Amino acid sequence: MPLSIRPLTSIADYHACEELQRRVWLISDNVDVVPLHMLKPIHEQGGLLLGAFDGDDLVGFLFGYVGRTERGRYKHCSHMMGVAPGHQSRGIGYRLKLAQRDWALEQGYDLVTWTYDPLQSRNACLNIHKLGGVCRAYVPDYYGPMADGLNAGLPSDRFEVEWWIASGAVRRRLAAAGEDGEGLAGPGSVERVNEPVHTEAGLLAPGELRLDCRAEVLRVEIPADYGAIRSADPELALAWRLAMRRVFVGYFAQGYTVVEFESRRVEGERRSTYVLRSEVLRGG
Repeated sequence: MPLSIRPLTSIADYHACEELQRRVWLISDNVDVVPLHMLKPIHEQGGLLLGAFDGDDLVGFLFGYVGRTERGRYKHCSHMMGVAPGHQSRGIGYRLKLAQRDWALEQGYDLVTWTYDPLQSRNACLNIHKLGGVCRAYVPDYYGPMADGLNAGLPSDRFEVEWWIASGAVRRRLAAAGEDGEGLAGPGSVERVNEPVHTEAGLLAPGELRLDCRAEVLRVEIPADYGAIRSADPELALAWRLAMRRVFVGYFAQGYTVVEFESRRVEGERRSTYVLRSEVLRGG
């Protein structure tokens, strides 16, 4: 049966969402699961809980609620999105975000925000390249220590995405979804902030950092598969976390904004790079 996107409505749907959280984040207990008794009332009182169904099976979900900016402006906060193992790389997350955008526009929002791990290249490709989100805030250890199977043992640093869903920039990006992002960051002088190197084990290490760049456009490379590094070499994974913390906290403070994410093969190896630009207007 074709995949369908719809709001969760039944008690069975909510229980399926609890179970899907356990599968996506490798949660062994109920401590980190957002439970039915929170999902249901938030959804019914101005929030959003969408499901992606393959036939009768829930294989993806998205959960959000009403929020406000520091200046008191209402926005939609997109808190969680997950896709079941075995169903990833099918564009389900992208379809859930497009449905969220349609709903948010109908509700009168022009801004949707959420957080994600900046070292997860798959999430960066969706959030920045495909959806047209931008980032100008880096929060070290946002959740504190986490116990789930994807985050345990590392500081929970996060980017905050701003998705200006009514802007021309986002409309153009959605129209170009899936196309090569080269040139989308615009013209200007370019500098590389880091030059990653390979360890003896063949893993990518951050390399030397340049924290004094002044070009209009900066390029910051991250691992294409941070999860593999985390599994093979936890110390190297921590080194990446702390190096990228220095880079993004420093350059965001200087007025740079993440505007694009590139992922392409270079000499047979996938390389993943954030593109930052100075003086990007809000709402772009």
